[in-house]
Amino acid sequence: MDEYWKELEGKRVHDPLTQKHGDPVPRIWVQGPLIVGAGPSGLATAACLKQKGIQTLILERAQCIASLWQFKTYHRLRLHLPKQFCELPLMPFPSHFPTYPTNQQFLAYLRGYANYFELNPVFNSTVTRAEWDERCGFWRVKAVGEGKLVKETVVEYFCKWLIVATGENAEQIVPQIEGLEEFEGPVIHTSSYKTGGAFGGKKVLVIGCGNSGVEVCLDLCDFNASPHLVARNSVHILPHEMLGRSTFGLSMSLLRWLPLRLVDQILLILSRFILGDTARLGLSRPKLGPLQLKNLSGKTPVLDVGTFAKIKTGKIKVCPGVTRLSRRAAEFVDGSVENFDAVILATGYKSNVPSWLKESNMFSEKDGMPRKEISNGWKGECGLYAVGFTKRGLLGVSMDARRISEDIELVWKADESQIQIHH
Repeated sequence: MDEYWKELEGKRVHDPLTQKHGDPVPRIWVQGPLIVGAGPSGLATAACLKQKGIQTLILERAQCIASLWQFKTYHRLRLHLPKQFCELPLMPFPSHFPTYPTNQQFLAYLRGYANYFELNPVFNSTVTRAEWDERCGFWRVKAVGEGKLVKETVVEYFCKWLIVATGENAEQIVPQIEGLEEFEGPVIHTSSYKTGGAFGGKKVLVIGCGNSGVEVCLDLCDFNASPHLVARNSVHILPHEMLGRSTFGLSMSLLRWLPLRLVDQILLILSRFILGDTARLGLSRPKLGPLQLKNLSGKTPVLDVGTFAKIKTGKIKVCPGVTRLSRRAAEFVDGSVENFDAVILATGYKSNVPSWLKESNMFSEKDGMPRKEISNGWKGECGLYAVGFTKRGLLGVSMDARRISEDIELVWKADESQIQIHH
């Protein structure tokens, strides 16, 4: 390792770019794991490792923790699952929080979590490249830092363990729709949507019928807008609660005693009794049951918090897929055309891992998700890990964080002679 370091330093001294620009790129040896991302996934993993006596370095591109929750959520958002299924490891939610905490309450919980475990991410630090260096046996992670008073700085980190915690929701998905750029009204992604106040009295096309799409439609109704929900594909809509319990909690209880397919049948029978036939209103159900579909594809059923009642009364209209947009109108797959004042893209998010992680064994270059089955996608080769990519929400994050910390602890204890941090 010492020989490798000397060779690296020699190359850097004679590098014409270094000579031209003056200051060489600082290289920092990280004693413990390096975590990319300071959202719930990164914080949970850092806390689990800290409890085992293992310090981490967290790099975060934004200027705060949980930037998605801070800047890209709408005001009415609440956690869709009861709080006991959303807490991070080692610290429950405050007892006075409601069953379904608000976005602001969840953020307060995350801030308290980071403070309690004394987690201090390096903010405004964007990882632009990470790759395994076979010669030295470490990950080389290049990060660009920015600050209000400081010019752009580049730092290269070396670490034995690299934990990818940038999540499934790193970048918003903007679909390729013919005529989207021609549309003259406002076009925004739900990541920019806060409230329906600006859409009062307007006819709004909401493209995408996941949980965000249906909830944005409900919010638009509260501000006297006329939302039209595009349901291009089949979707499972389930009541938020059944038999006086959360649908998710009821499902978990039933799965302890019954096979998954039977639980799916029970959920669909109860949903039909509570909501009626959703297909009659343009929302056909997939052939696979909601839990089976979730396990196989990661596609989450929509938990209805009042939207379906508005669909029944006609205040929210369901539309088929969009073929193209024009200056003020949308044409649908059934040939119909309607005018609209605004378009909201509830088209979700995607991973950005392939843009910076130069590795193709663990992560797919196509969608930036782990290639292995969902349950085994947390561990790669050469000390590479992923947290928050299981498509199981915050519950999956906690499971990943615990697994990763236990796995690293085994190596940590077996090899106490760790690298010292050098500047």
